[in-house]
Amino acid sequence: MSVEKLQIINKIFKNETIRTAWDKNEEKYYISIVDIVEILSESENPRKYWNKLKERLKKEGNETVTICHQLKLKAKDGKYRMTDVCDIEGMFRIIESIPSKNAEPIKRWLARLGKERIDEVFDPSLSIQRAIDLYRTKGYDEDWISKRIRTLQERKKLTDIWYELGIEKEHEYAILTNEIYRSWSGMTANQYKEFKGLRKENLRDNMDNLELILSDLSEEATKRIAAKNRPKGLKENIKVAHIGGNVAKVARDELEEKLGEIIVNPSNRLYNESGENNFLGDDN
Repeated sequence: MSVEKLQIINKIFKNETIRTAWDKNEEKYYISIVDIVEILSESENPRKYWNKLKERLKKEGNETVTICHQLKLKAKDGKYRMTDVCDIEGMFRIIESIPSKNAEPIKRWLARLGKERIDEVFDPSLSIQRAIDLYRTKGYDEDWISKRIRTLQERKKLTDIWYELGIEKEHEYAILTNEIYRSWSGMTANQYKEFKGLRKENLRDNMDNLELILSDLSEEATKRIAAKNRPKGLKENIKVAHIGGNVAKVARDELEEKLGEIIVNPSNRLYNESGENNFLGDDN
């Protein structure tokens, strides 16, 4: 468990320091609740404020308290103390529970976000346009964005075929995906992300063009071989995933030999500053 400053969370709170911790096993961030309470309530004793809020939430039957637990975090005096923390979903639920003018911009943003998601239920094309706009904000060029959107569609076709062949559980999809990645890159998806210094960020969003092409080739090969041979169950589909990944491995080896350089590289493109500054919109 590593403790650090999570930039995007601090952006939400106008660059006030919020202590966060990354849980590698669960692949999620935990946030100090006392820090949130201190900023939003402006209480002189945020720990006491949080204790009273916890009591009220428990009496109301609010489940937010049950998802909180404790981690040892570094305090302002430099000492490490057990501190109540929650994940990002819990953070927003706590924000909604605090009656404070400082919380209003975030609450308005959450309300707007909820409206946008409902609008997308009626018109799914809005979610696609929103993704395109976000990629543009992060600095991706139009050609890359077009390829990325097509990749999402092709990935769905692959998982649809897996479903037809008896793959239904979430962890089974992860096993097959890891087999594809391992076969052509030598790493599972999570190992690849660690190699690039990523956590919650999407792996493909941080690949260069050649990495993305090889990843697409491996999944396209897997999809077509599976569609033709119709393997049943996880064990047989793992074999096909390995074959599909190996198709990209052969292409990678040959291309690396011709180029004289390694294609799989640790470079990435994390959030740029323009995207983070506008995280909550103009009314923040």
